[in-house]
Amino acid sequence: MKLIIGNKNYSSWSLRPWIAMTVAGIPFEEVLIPFETDEFKKTVADVSGTGKVPVLIDGDIRVWESLAILEYLAERFPDAGLWPKDAAARAHARVVANEMHAGFQAIRNHLPVNFARKVIKRDLPSPVQDNVRRIEALWADCRARFAARSERAGPFLFGAFGNADAMYAPVVSRFHTYAVEVTPETRAYMDAVMALPAWQQWEAAGIAEPWLFAEDEVDWPVVHRADGK
Repeated sequence: MKLIIGNKNYSSWSLRPWIAMTVAGIPFEEVLIPFETDEFKKTVADVSGTGKVPVLIDGDIRVWESLAILEYLAERFPDAGLWPKDAAARAHARVVANEMHAGFQAIRNHLPVNFARKVIKRDLPSPVQDNVRRIEALWADCRARFAARSERAGPFLFGAFGNADAMYAPVVSRFHTYAVEVTPETRAYMDAVMALPAWQQWEAAGIAEPWLFAEDEVDWPVVHRADGK
């Protein structure tokens, strides 16, 4: 299989299937095409109905949209445990994954994913604060109701890392990068995600990228980079 992605520093949607596949040990070839290039427009338009990334290519099958890719992977690799085995937990995992896919526009707009940015606090307007509170409540509820009784133990939303965690991985990045004030329980969950070797691999690659996009640099024209460059 091939997974076509955009810039690792900025592409929240690309991160989701990439980290799910990497943590689950699903083999794939990564194809990174930088945004706003002729190669991106031509290559992605040929394989994606939306002209956007990520796109999963599996033989003659083309799947775009992050959540659709995650659903396809769960069917293709049932032993990977991308959704919880328990029916109630699985239903709830799909609910929270879909809520992420469809919502939280305020936090998306105000706190763009930027792995290379130095951790600097940013003031949060009320709609963003509402998003933060809702996400924290979702995470706490998942951990309290399902993680402890999961057949696959772990520090993630439903025990072991799965599709729901992959959908919220960009939020972990946002909370960390902009020093969002969160509860100790939320911070513990974030630390568990950020301790994953897959996360650290993606983060290092994102920081090393040379490309800059003003729309995702909230301090533009100033660029605060974590590596000091």
